[in-house]
Amino acid sequence: MSEHVLPSWNAVEAESRRLALSASPAELHGALCGWLAGGGEAAADWTRRVLANDAVAVPADGSPLDALRAASAGQIADRDFDFELLLPDADRSLAERSGALFDWCRGFLGAFGMAAGANPPLSEESREALADIARLATAQPQEEGDEEDEEALAEIEEFVRVAVLLLHGDCVLGPQHRRRFN
Repeated sequence: MSEHVLPSWNAVEAESRRLALSASPAELHGALCGWLAGGGEAAADWTRRVLANDAVAVPADGSPLDALRAASAGQIADRDFDFELLLPDADRSLAERSGALFDWCRGFLGAFGMAAGANPPLSEESREALADIARLATAQPQEEGDEEDEEALAEIEEFVRVAVLLLHGDCVLGPQHRRRFN
């Protein structure tokens, strides 16, 4: 288990409302992770960067959004693959959880594009993963589901989690390793 623990959904949601951010907790976390996976800096003013708005308030030290930044940066760089997505708890409806996952993917795509630029150094596998995340970002949640749908959502969450680590590897870890050997 990683020492980098994400703040709760409710804490992030309350802080986001307090700062009048228009993004859901899932979209905010997706954007933060897209920014980090694309090579963006884990700076205190991350909300301004990932939301591309200099008027957005900077999260206070120790606030839930600051904790989200610190935990996410730690998790995404952790070699134990303990990276998690900030999504609603399992007791929420399938529609709410799948909608949050699709919001997460939308946030991820926008910020990844800003951080990684037009031609990031992606492997074929990463290009396919990014295209799959883009398809998920356009998906719509279904209102009801059964056990099979629950299992499918869990598989999609795991895919997104691994895809983010793969993209981070290509955009951040790969270039770091190449610089060490030059």
